[in-house]
Amino acid sequence: MKTVKYAEQDQNQKYFSYLDRLRESGETNMWGAVPYLQREFPELGFDKAHAREIHSAWMKSFQGGAEQ
Repeated sequence: MKTVKYAEQDQNQKYFSYLDRLRESGETNMWGAVPYLQREFPELGFDKAHAREIHSAWMKSFQGGAEQ
């Protein structure tokens, strides 16, 4: 199970890095970050479901005290 989780994180790393920077900027409440992902990454522009999945995985990375 952990291997799958880490593989997913590797695939999403560019998105996660962007979301980290967006969070640090304070530009938006992170619950509303999906449209930002779609604007920043053309491959997500017409795939809101995939953008939501990425956003959800990023948000879950903060559960259980994972935030640094």
